[in-house]
Amino acid sequence: MWMTRNLVVISPYTLIVEAAALMAQNHIRRLPVVEKRDGSHYPVGIITATDILHVYPPEVNPFAVMPRDISEAHMTAAQVMSRTLQTIEPETPLEEAARLMRNAKISTLLVVQKAKLVGLITESDIFRAFVGIFEPTFGNVRITFEIESEEDTFGFIAPFALRWGVRVVSLLSISQGDRQLCVIRLAGDVGDELLAELWRSGHRVLNVLRLT
Repeated sequence: MWMTRNLVVISPYTLIVEAAALMAQNHIRRLPVVEKRDGSHYPVGIITATDILHVYPPEVNPFAVMPRDISEAHMTAAQVMSRTLQTIEPETPLEEAARLMRNAKISTLLVVQKAKLVGLITESDIFRAFVGIFEPTFGNVRITFEIESEEDTFGFIAPFALRWGVRVVSLLSISQGDRQLCVIRLAGDVGDELLAELWRSGHRVLNVLRLT
């Protein structure tokens, strides 16, 4: 749902000066390195803008329109690329992809299906997805409140919303340290009486964001 499908890829034999030019032309910072077999791409490495910068002298900009003709420019992707690949499948949940990036301290995951490269997902894609989840829209109220561990949040919210005649736009349960939180967006007439009932239910309200 969020990965990039139309990829710019290179072979292990691509010169790094060519890789740098591709990055500059396409405004990207990483290139999957693939071997092509039977019409499909099989990932063997990945090269980033940082990898390229590290092999050039500090005074040389490899992403310039006309980089200087120096010995480093004749190196190939295979000599520079990272061969340790972090991959996921297209069906991998987005939050699992984010967790893998966080734990491995990387910004990119290759998406593979039966060993074939089918996409790429980056930290920017993750941010875009989560902004879409949290981004408020006109006429909504976002409420953050504490919940009990293992609490059926939807079971609590559904009759609550029906009783007050409001619509649940989104609902998300998250962990913050040793606390469990629910972040809910409601549309409709969300008045002080509704919030007061939420407090009386035993749930501590941490934040209410109203949008006008």
